[in-house]
Order: sequence, then structure tokens, then C-alpha cells
Amino acid sequence: MPLTPEQQAEIDALRTSPTPTLRTVAPGMEQHLYKAQDVLDHGFVRVIDYMGDDAAICQAARVSYGKGTKSVQNDEGLIRYLMRHWHSTPFEMCEVKLHVKLPVFVARQWIRHRTANVNEYSARYSILDREFYIPAPEHINAQSQVNNQGRGGVLEGEEAARVLEILKADSTRCYDNYEAMISQDGQDGLARELARMNLPANVYTQWYWKVDLHNLFHFLRLRADSHAQYEIRVYADAICAMVADWVPAAYKAFEDYRLGGATLSGKALDCIKRMLAGEDVTQETSGMSKGEWREFQNLLG
Repeated sequence: MPLTPEQQAEIDALRTSPTPTLRTVAPGMEQHLYKAQDVLDHGFVRVIDYMGDDAAICQAARVSYGKGTKSVQNDEGLIRYLMRHWHSTPFEMCEVKLHVKLPVFVARQWIRHRTANVNEYSARYSILDREFYIPAPEHINAQSQVNNQGRGGVLEGEEAARVLEILKADSTRCYDNYEAMISQDGQDGLARELARMNLPANVYTQWYWKVDLHNLFHFLRLRADSHAQYEIRVYADAICAMVADWVPAAYKAFEDYRLGGATLSGKALDCIKRMLAGEDVTQETSGMSKGEWREFQNLLG
């Protein structure tokens, strides 16, 4: 199960003991507090705490201009302006702290985003649970022939069954050996900090991850993208749903300008202008490389 009985008991106790506050609260995010959203087979994401809302973004942006601008431009319009022009500091006024349970290989991708505060479960101090990520059959893919870091077609039949059996058997064997090495049955077992190195990368870990909204949007722009690895993308998708409830105006702007938008090079913009003028532009006359032209064509559909 994703949550341990102890974790669930803690959550239940916190939810039944609300405390009054004078700080700003976001009703949408309040609904996510202390609720775990299941991800993958044993993972989850849950909101521990947050600060700020859409109004906090606008408050920070207007500090340089005074109250007068509010009557000229509403909050949603201001947020869209900030997002459109790549302003970052107003979005940094909002923060969220998440509790995430995820496979180690996903954590190693995630930690590359070095703009957050992280505290991870210690396998030097505690014993990791016997929980491994085993992909569902529809997510067992061959290596892509055109993308060295991507998936190709789904494996089927005997080949898929063979891969799943290897994953399950190796995970079980490694954990059995891990348990045997740290056994306390009347003998001194191997140090936990050494025994953990035998565990596979699909074993689950947990951490608390605190990040401001600007850097969270950057994380989501990359990891909620259709080209991101499935196993981290589903975590990003779960977080997107939470952020949409937390700061709806900011998330709509992010969805429009970042997730649904595109950045054009000077050459690409010039090609669009020439196309609109009726010119038949080709890769040879575009000034782009074959790779750039292919991406440009895909962007235009």
C-alpha cells in the first residue's frame, strides 16, 4: 500500500484537528492538504503545507507600482502579463511542500531540478520497505530507434512476459539478500549504509520536497511534457492538478504560455512571416538545419 498505517493515522489526526489562522488560504489547496494522491503502483504525492495564492503573486508584482494599477488591470490579466513576459520573482512568493513516495530511478531524475529543498528517507538509518516499481504491461516498451533516451513500441507476448519476470525476480532476490545482510538474528549484520547498495533502482524511497511556484512551473514544464519519461510524468500530472486548484489564474497562464505554447527562434519567426506573405518556404531556403526544420514542421502540425 502507498501509505503506511502510521502515516495514515498521522494524516487522520491532523485532518480532525484543524486550527484557525490569520494567513491567506487557498480553498482549492485546502482540499488537498493531508490527502495522498496515488501514483504508479506504490507511490503517492501529498501536500504537506503551502504559502500564498494568486493574490500573493499580484501583491508582489504591484509593490513597485502601488495600488493604483489594480484599477487598471485585474489580477488575472496581470498574472498573464507576468507569465507572458517571463517575470519570475512574483511567482516565487508562493511555495508548496510535498511528501512524495517514488522509485529511486525517478528520484534521480527529479533531483536534477536543484531549485528546491529536499529531505529524503535515510537508508543509513532505517530499513527500506520491500516495495518495487514494476511497470504495467502497457508500459513495457522497446528502445526507440530515433531517440536514444526514449521509448519505442510496446513489447508484447513472450518478450513482455520475459522482461516482467526478470524485473520481479531480480527485485525479490536483491531484497532477500539485503534483508539477509542486515539480519539481527543474534549476530551483527552488515551496516545498513553498505547493505543498501545492493538494492535495485526501482525500490521506493520517500522525501519532503519544498519549492516555490516559479521553479515548480519550470519542473512541470519539462516533466509534464509528452516527451518526458512516463514514470516521472505521472507525478508531474498529479502535481499539475493540485497547482490548478491552488493558483487557478497562474496555472491557466502557465498552461497557455508554457505547456501549450512554444518558443520560436529568429529564423522560425522569419519563416512564418514569409509564409504569411505567401512565400513557399522550404528547408533549403529557411536557413535551418534538417533537425530544426523537422521540429518547426512538427510545431506547425
